[in-house]
Amino acid sequence: MPDSLEIVSQDAARRAGLRYVNDRTPGIRRRRSRGKNFTYSGVDGKTVKGAKTLARIKTLAIPPAWRDVWICALPDGHLQATGRDARGRKQYRYHAEWRATRSENNFSRMVAFGDALPRIRKQIEADLKLPGLPQAKVVAGIIKLLDATAIRVGNAEYARDNHSFGLTTMRRRHVEVNGKKIRFQFQGKSSKHHAVEFADHRIASIIRRCQELPGKELFNYFDEQGVARDISSDHVNQYLRDASGERFTAKDFRTWVGTVAASCVLSQLREEDSGGTTKQHFDTAVKAVALHMGNTPSVCRKYYIHPGLADAHRDQKLVCRGPANKKVWTGFSRAQRPATAEAARAAAKA
Repeated sequence: MPDSLEIVSQDAARRAGLRYVNDRTPGIRRRRSRGKNFTYSGVDGKTVKGAKTLARIKTLAIPPAWRDVWICALPDGHLQATGRDARGRKQYRYHAEWRATRSENNFSRMVAFGDALPRIRKQIEADLKLPGLPQAKVVAGIIKLLDATAIRVGNAEYARDNHSFGLTTMRRRHVEVNGKKIRFQFQGKSSKHHAVEFADHRIASIIRRCQELPGKELFNYFDEQGVARDISSDHVNQYLRDASGERFTAKDFRTWVGTVAASCVLSQLREEDSGGTTKQHFDTAVKAVALHMGNTPSVCRKYYIHPGLADAHRDQKLVCRGPANKKVWTGFSRAQRPATAEAARAAAKA
């Protein structure tokens, strides 16, 4: 049965008019020939000589250092190539139409997600009050962390293949708890080191109880028979669907946080009359969001900040709700505000 990420990918492939594929199916293989050159073997084992296929492979720009390279035999496969980089991490090349559809879908869902967010947060608060360590309580705690820190939800395949971790794949060694203070230190996507702090006595209590259970994974729950079970990203995405009544995923949280953070920074820059052009303001906001979310500025600009935000700032259509004499961080928890403010200051100096 496909997991939640596969279902989302399959849906994006269908809407883009592409075929959903994976690298477990036969494909084109790359092998080095003379010097820096490569040859390619088709599914039938014969050398690929077709001009169109070779041109398609060239446009994928697969790094020469990749090994175990698999290339989709179909030009309309949503996944076009995979391989291992020099550090052994699995890397992917997706079809341009699939990437565009995913990006468009992420942003088109933002209004609906914003409307559903109060319902999701209300359910989280209710489930955090549950006794013991049931699945709903632990997943609610994970989503609370996701909402407040923007840490990725995590993927078992990335943890296994690339040793990159997120909330559902954290190991016990990745967290320290002192009273209500929680500190995460872990390697995330692209081998980037993350150090994230958060304070909440309810989440700290859940983590301490989870740490008492056997196993490497940090987050576990007790099922109805009292057996300890691991939490996965599927549990998180199912919780979001049940709480919202919509097909939202953890990715929607990061898109929301990225756009809200950028909006807050832009509003603050305007309130402070900091000078600079609209482009300079937007660049500062992008850098701030990148620091807050642990991404590069280019990734944040492309995937986590709504493309209409720059125009809204230019046209002075960004609105801060709340008392005029306070800095308002719309949509942010108290834990998020200092982190984002610090990111804004750091970005302004960069």
